[in-house]
Amino acid sequence: MTLSIAWLLNRVPDSGGLIHPLIALGLALVLHLAAAGLSRRVEPRLRGPMEALGESFATRLRAMLRYAFSALLIGIATAFWPADSVGHLVLGIGLGLSVALLAGYALRTLSIPRWATLPLALLLFLTIVSGTNGGLAPVGATLDTVGISLGKRRVTLLSLLSIAATCVALFALVRLANKLIGRSIGQAEGFDPTQKLLAQKLAAIAIIIAAFFIGVDMLGIDLTAFAVFSGALGLAVGFGLQKTFGNLIAGIILLMDRSIKPGDVIVVGESFGWVNKIGVRAVSVITRDGKEHLIPNENLMTQEVENWSYSDRNVRVRIPVGIGYDSDLKLAQALMLQAAAESPRVLRNPKPNVWLTGFGESRVEHDILVWISDPEGGVGNVKSDVLGRVWQLFRDNGITIPYPQRVIHSAADLPQKP
Repeated sequence: MTLSIAWLLNRVPDSGGLIHPLIALGLALVLHLAAAGLSRRVEPRLRGPMEALGESFATRLRAMLRYAFSALLIGIATAFWPADSVGHLVLGIGLGLSVALLAGYALRTLSIPRWATLPLALLLFLTIVSGTNGGLAPVGATLDTVGISLGKRRVTLLSLLSIAATCVALFALVRLANKLIGRSIGQAEGFDPTQKLLAQKLAAIAIIIAAFFIGVDMLGIDLTAFAVFSGALGLAVGFGLQKTFGNLIAGIILLMDRSIKPGDVIVVGESFGWVNKIGVRAVSVITRDGKEHLIPNENLMTQEVENWSYSDRNVRVRIPVGIGYDSDLKLAQALMLQAAAESPRVLRNPKPNVWLTGFGESRVEHDILVWISDPEGGVGNVKSDVLGRVWQLFRDNGITIPYPQRVIHSAADLPQKP
């Protein structure tokens, strides 16, 4: 193929040195259009697996495939184009643009800001263009000459660009590894939801630690240089981040002993709701009002917590009702049981019950005791439904609900002194 391209270029006169570069530019555009056609054909077959990794992967899949095929086709053409020519440089620029745009779209799928993708994309572009046209040494030497001296160290544009690109690449790899490992753990059949969440948290911590040491090794950072002030720095970080690490360890302990799990209905202080997520720092609790309370993990370890669904999701609801002293006691109790049994959220087993709890000033006190199995749906609406049914049944059967009465004597009613 190299001989055929060389033969074609030899047959086409390069008047003014513009014909061959224009041919290379046209070839790059044709190959890019061919890559766009290939991406349209391949994308439907890969959309299903990519949707499992997230919506951002599926929406940018076609663009990533287009630039991947474009880089492949232009790279082949660059390899067979005669080197040390302007046309070879044009193809190298096209190859570098395709790879840089592919990297940019891939990083954007991992929710990395656009400004953060620029260092890695720029480094890839410069690396490919210089690698296809004379090697990296001239470009690296040029970038290394631009910099400033800070003490005994010299900070150059090349070093800054390398550090930024390495950090972005490692961050992208951490995000991708978390997605893949989290998806694999989520599909595992041998774990319950709490164990899956714990495994995902531990895997995320391990990935971050591994990425840190890989980055230190890639950037050639000598950790022994920090030995002089590492003790003071560690002490300062320890005091400053003790709450953060405390919440992290508390969250892991909560997941290990399974005392609080996602989906549990808990009461912490004045916060009542169901656990939406156990995070690194706090537990997300959603109330019946739709408000999301973020409670630090340490608070759940040190404060008293009511877990309504720790070992059993059934919760008993107490509904106080009073009737008049002149009412039929047996009939009123039967009507209370009927109202409780007709409520849709009240369980049939355990069955509702009615207790006579005391004799008040103006009424006979009762408690209707009902059981529900969905406390995340709230208890106020259950009380409201049962009391509404009791009210209607009492009115239909002549059972009175008295109100407090007070006798007030005026001064005129008091006996007068002679």
